[in-house]
Amino acid sequence: MNGLRIVRLANFVTPTSGGLRTALYQLGRGYLAAGHEPVLVMPGDTDSDRHTAQGRVITLPGPVLPGTGGYRVLADRRRLRRLLESLAPDRIEVSDRTTLRWTGEWARRARIPSVMVSHETADGVLRTWGLPAAAATRVADRLNRRTAWAYSRIVCTTEWAEREFVRIGARNVVRAPLGVDLDRCRPGRRSTVLRARHADGARVLLLLCSRLSVEKRPGTALDALGELRATGTEAALVVAGDGPLRATLERRARAERLPVRFLGHVGDRESLADLQAAADLCLAPGPAETFGLSALEALACGTPVVVSGSSALPEVVADAGLPAADTPAAFADAVRTLLARSEPQRRAAARARAALFTWERATAAFLTAHDAPPAPLRVPPQGAPA
Repeated sequence: MNGLRIVRLANFVTPTSGGLRTALYQLGRGYLAAGHEPVLVMPGDTDSDRHTAQGRVITLPGPVLPGTGGYRVLADRRRLRRLLESLAPDRIEVSDRTTLRWTGEWARRARIPSVMVSHETADGVLRTWGLPAAAATRVADRLNRRTAWAYSRIVCTTEWAEREFVRIGARNVVRAPLGVDLDRCRPGRRSTVLRARHADGARVLLLLCSRLSVEKRPGTALDALGELRATGTEAALVVAGDGPLRATLERRARAERLPVRFLGHVGDRESLADLQAAADLCLAPGPAETFGLSALEALACGTPVVVSGSSALPEVVADAGLPAADTPAAFADAVRTLLARSEPQRRAAARARAALFTWERATAAFLTAHDAPPAPLRVPPQGAPA
């Protein structure tokens, strides 16, 4: 079988994006190594067409969504449709289940097999934006029925993410986990000097690697820090990430005199891995996360993670971390429980869990969803996403 041209469409990707940008990059590299032709189409501020380590990357001008911290969308349907027709894809893969859902119907009419990747649950996102649970479920079910009809397959990265499609009886759902770069993210990066610099005298160094937006619930990390300090645990928090809530969180930290250091977006992946390895524990409070790449990267660096029990992350971290209810007290209790384990034991368990998730395995699973041959080659070490 000759290589397939896999056209991938994505919204909500910026130079400061986290997990989605990493996943697109790594999967593109994997498809390329397997002999396929990946073409990524995403919004930008200008037109561009480049050949990169993840394959061809095309950007089309797209408007910025207000209040999202810079996210853009592919809003010009007519132009995108013309581009798709000119690219003549063998497969399409869509990483946006909202504004790009029409591409599934386009592919169906063109008789092109299509995959939609569920990077977030519809009902989870609706709930984090304030919709009552019952209403969120009803709206999500309607959206998901239309999505499941439009696409040949729905890819979910965890069983947790799959549940909302199982609930509506969708039969075209497949599971494909994401992966982690085990060479870059490794326990050997741990630096006591870097840890001491960020801890600034505190006994415990916590890390939050997250986009600072409402659906990620970054305020829970500050809540947990306040609870820990109020109950006698001398902890400090480093926040690696940016977003629309940053200014609010910074004001709150100053007002409450919490030892929080905001680093903004850490674009250098090596520096981020050093930070993940230096921390004693990482926090992942987002209740709608369907996988949580930054949490998996922390595990690969030997750092356990306290995660929202409402998300998919308990499934990902297993016994290398702990789930917590979405309250300050529960997160603080989980932090203390993990710290009670010996450091060598908890760091070894974190690394062992992460070792189960590789990008080679992820690429093979995604190619299987496309009815394409699995990647036969080990992808060579890489630099930062382009």
